[in-house]
Amino acid sequence: MNLTLAIDDEVLKAARRIAAERDTTVNPLVREYLEQLVSNRRRIARERLLELMNSGGVEIGPITWTREELHERGSKPRIR
Repeated sequence: MNLTLAIDDEVLKAARRIAAERDTTVNPLVREYLEQLVSNRRRIARERLLELMNSGGVEIGPITWTREELHERGSKPRIR
C-alpha cells in the first residue's frame, strides 16, 4: 500500500541525513517507526489486560458445560 505524506522540508532533510547515516532511505525509517508504534500499542494493551486479570478486574465464572456439549455440532452449550 502506498502513502503520501506532507513533511516540512527541514524535517525531511534531517530524516534523509539520518537515513544516509544508516545506509537506508526515509521510507524504511518511516515503516519501522510505524511498526514500532503499532507494536507498542499492542504490548500496552496486553499488559493492561494482564493487570486487569491479576487484579481481579476480570472475572471468569464457573464452567457449567461439558466438553462433549461444547463439541456437539449444530447446538449451543446448555448453561445450567
